[in-house]
Amino acid sequence: MLGSEDCMIETVPLILALSLAGVAPDGLRPNILFIVVDNVGYGDLGCYGNTFNRTPRIDRLAVEGTRLTQFYCGSPTCTASRGALLTGRHPLRNGLNWQLKPEEQLGMGLPLDERMIPASLKPLGYATGAFGKWNIGFGPGGRPTERGFDEFLGHASGNIDYYDHQYNGRLDTYRGTENVRLEGYSTDLFAEAAIDFIRRHAAGPWFVYLPFNAAHLPNERNTPSGGKTEWQVPAKYLEQYGWSAAEPDRKRRYAAVLTALDDAIGRVLDTVDALDQRDRTFVFLMSDNGGGHDLRTAGDVSNNGPLRGGITQCYEGGIRVPATARWPGKIPERSTNDALLWSMDLLPTFVSAANGEVPSDRVFDGINILPILAGGEAPQRDLFWEFRKYAAVRSGDWKLVRSQPEGDWELYDLKTDVGEQHNVASQHPEVVKDLAKRFNTWRAQTARGES
Repeated sequence: MLGSEDCMIETVPLILALSLAGVAPDGLRPNILFIVVDNVGYGDLGCYGNTFNRTPRIDRLAVEGTRLTQFYCGSPTCTASRGALLTGRHPLRNGLNWQLKPEEQLGMGLPLDERMIPASLKPLGYATGAFGKWNIGFGPGGRPTERGFDEFLGHASGNIDYYDHQYNGRLDTYRGTENVRLEGYSTDLFAEAAIDFIRRHAAGPWFVYLPFNAAHLPNERNTPSGGKTEWQVPAKYLEQYGWSAAEPDRKRRYAAVLTALDDAIGRVLDTVDALDQRDRTFVFLMSDNGGGHDLRTAGDVSNNGPLRGGITQCYEGGIRVPATARWPGKIPERSTNDALLWSMDLLPTFVSAANGEVPSDRVFDGINILPILAGGEAPQRDLFWEFRKYAAVRSGDWKLVRSQPEGDWELYDLKTDVGEQHNVASQHPEVVKDLAKRFNTWRAQTARGES
């Protein structure tokens, strides 16, 4: 159920949809705008059923393209998820399957032999920029401008104070590799940097990676001395709801942070339109992982909809995320797409959209999903996750998950039980045995060092 009439979706005939895949009709390579929001739950947006939080621009984006209902991240935590989406390789394969600790943020995270999306786009003539949260290691050789991005403005670590930009007591904002002090609300700073980059490279093609730090929960370790640890947001967004700047309610402040994020995304999209580049710009928006599931991780305010669990867990609430895609004339408007897709599909998809060749010197864990976004059939494939004590397999409608390495596997039929409330492992032991075997085989083949 969508959050408003504006989000009502209709289907597109398959024959028409299949004709929509391909590069821009004028032969020019498309611009690619890749927006990642932080810890936004499956049920946090209006176009995914939320009637409390106001996210009109993201909702409109869903109407202008397709809303994905079974899109997954590669890991239920920020660091590993971002490494996966940038490399197209599973965290077990790319060597970054943990959340970077504070003392690791300025060191080595993602191994230097891993290649990212911009490394495949730059040889095709793309200008490449990254603006926002990095969180995969900011040591020498591992920083954005050393890994294929022409420009970077953002923060190295996993979360910062929205105004003071501190992380654990140190200034964490960088331009390129230089530590710089910036003035302003982080959401606005990252959006404006992206807007400036798009304007300067209007002749195209360009690739913009825009990973916001919103709506990450506030962290007392980042709060300046004498400050208050709360969701930070300009007063005007609280006032849109009729609340004061001093509003103490966490749920209300979180809603305003989402609305500020939504407004910033809208300004970036407006810039694309103002430059008359909508038709040649492929926009993809996703959350890096699910929202919180307990008070420590904001589970009292974030919303994963009907899904169980949240961030750091391999239940659906931790790994199934909101995602939308727009490319006029290629991806049908006002549509939903129920195909089983995940973030590691994006590298081969973006490179294919740019009429490039996916590197053949390594194994990728995704596929080109442009034909699927256009309405074509998705291939049958199994998806796997492992993070800390959690592990999971998705195969068709079956979901196998466990919360302890030595624990029993749980089995759910997501077609009838999307909330994972009814463990049917005892009724289908043969399915459990088969999927567990597939998981063990996958794990043995995927651990870094084998490919």
